[in-house]
Amino acid sequence: QVQLVESGGGLVHAGGSLRLSCAASGRTFTSFAIAWFRQAPGKEREFVAAISWSGASTHYADSVKGRFTISRDNAKNTVYLQMNILKTEDTGLYYCAREKTAYGSEFPPVNFYWGQGTQVTVSS
Repeated sequence: QVQLVESGGGLVHAGGSLRLSCAASGRTFTSFAIAWFRQAPGKEREFVAAISWSGASTHYADSVKGRFTISRDNAKNTVYLQMNILKTEDTGLYYCAREKTAYGSEFPPVNFYWGQGTQVTVSS
């Protein structure tokens, strides 16, 4: 069973920073790409960033490029999302997601297992 536990969310002023963490269960964590998504109230869930199983490739939504950085520490089974220069429009519930297929051929992947989410609120 896949377990993904997000942490690090909170309330921050615009221009501030937060670092989200996603701790994953399972010995095969290193075989899977990981992504972050977010969902703002009244809006659909949207892709934020992804990192390949090796960490060699990353992909970002245009709205966060240059401000967010995704990284992984396979020794700790953890993926991070460093978020800088936060904007009010970054507010939302942030989900960690693990691709369903080990060493998947698609990047960023399209089929995921999901965590429960961590809330990020950016105030003006």
